[in-house]
Amino acid sequence: MSACQVAPDAAHIERLARASLSRIPAPFAEHLSGVALIIEDFADDETLADLGIEEPIELTGVYHGRPIGEKSAFDVVQEPDRIHLYRLPILWEWIETGVALDALVHHVLIHEVGHHFGLSDEDMHALEDAAG
Repeated sequence: MSACQVAPDAAHIERLARASLSRIPAPFAEHLSGVALIIEDFADDETLADLGIEEPIELTGVYHGRPIGEKSAFDVVQEPDRIHLYRLPILWEWIETGVALDALVHHVLIHEVGHHFGLSDEDMHALEDAAG
């Protein structure tokens, strides 16, 4: 008789994401303390509509906020910047690609961190390598 496999829950995904955050090098790490990390099963309808995405399974993560380079001391305080990771699309990609779950969460998280800093895709890849 084999043990029943259970899909990783939100707490597990959050632990993987926090471990990735802890590996982000300075000076980037110093600017992430105020960014909220939120793990949800799927993006809400408003987020999907804003991004023009019809299938919720297609969105693994999103950054909500203004990139650091666009902020000013004169900005009106709004909601804190947030990185959302979507558990079920991440798990779906994990199953489909066979990439290790910790590596996949790391990849998605670094991509969203990159949006926080307004990085290009090339710079995001460099940050991901540095945070390896």
